[in-house]
Amino acid sequence: MSANLEAKKLIVEEIKNKISSAKSIAFVDYRGLTVKEDFKMRKAFREAGGEYKVYKNRLMLRALNELGITGCDKFLEGTTAVAFSNKDEVAIPKILLETAKETQKLQVKFGIVDGKAIDANAIETLAKLPSKETLVAMLLGLLQTPARNTVCVLSAPARGLVTALSEVAKK
Repeated sequence: MSANLEAKKLIVEEIKNKISSAKSIAFVDYRGLTVKEDFKMRKAFREAGGEYKVYKNRLMLRALNELGITGCDKFLEGTTAVAFSNKDEVAIPKILLETAKETQKLQVKFGIVDGKAIDANAIETLAKLPSKETLVAMLLGLLQTPARNTVCVLSAPARGLVTALSEVAKK
């Protein structure tokens, strides 16, 4: 086998490993981005625990097909980069949409979440969700509310008695 073929097989394996370990993945058309804009976006990805790479479309398509993710060939045309989110499902889509708004150049093609291909609208919806930590905090707040209300109701008669005794003591 030629060295070029072996190198391509290694790249396909690398892509498959990254896809398998990522929480969410977004494929974008980066045409027109300046080096400065690209550098700023890559830095934001690294800070959010993600990675942004450019691979050949054929190699990405081969890796996706080997993983059983189909229906992506129509999106993998032209300039395509892939953003992997390794920590948080919504962090990378948020960064992509912020960059798209700022530059008016970046365009989300499609994404992958839980091993299933999703369209650009689903990526946008995902980006609008609060982070996992915020959602957990909201859930805990909702779970605390009934307990807090029960404590207030149960302590109201005792509080009323203390207030009444205090007023009697003042007279």
